Amino acid sequence: MGESNQYLEIWNHTDKGYQPLVFSAGWQVALLNWEPLFDLEKLGEIERHKKTDEVFVLWKGNAALFVKTTDGMWVENMQPGVVYNVPKGVWHNLVSTRDASWIIVEDRNTHLHDTEIRTMSVNEMADLKANLPPWIEGE
Repeated sequence: MGESNQYLEIWNHTDKGYQPLVFSAGWQVALLNWEPLFDLEKLGEIERHKKTDEVFVLWKGNAALFVKTTDGMWVENMQPGVVYNVPKGVWHNLVSTRDASWIIVEDRNTHLHDTEIRTMSVNEMADLKANLPPWIEGE
């Protein structure tokens, strides 16, 4: 949903999932709202982008951004209004409460041509679950 005139564009997204909203020459801004794949019991995939970074800003709800490192899974308990940049090539995903929503800033074609998704291994899942923030147990 959006409004625009010659001075201002206004965009909103209230449905579940990912929606790119603002496009410029080389970048875009999207809203990402909770969807079932961000529930702990639905987790199982991880993704990366080979050509570009991806920026996440949590603006409501509780969420953890997790990344695959050489030492295992790093889990970052996200804080609203803080900018989190995932460098290109880093495997990552999110787990959250159902009221979570993020602002995403990324290369304009990342979601179309530069996303690789794979299933996490049993060891990766165990490592992730061992490092989740305490709020996730209440979900």
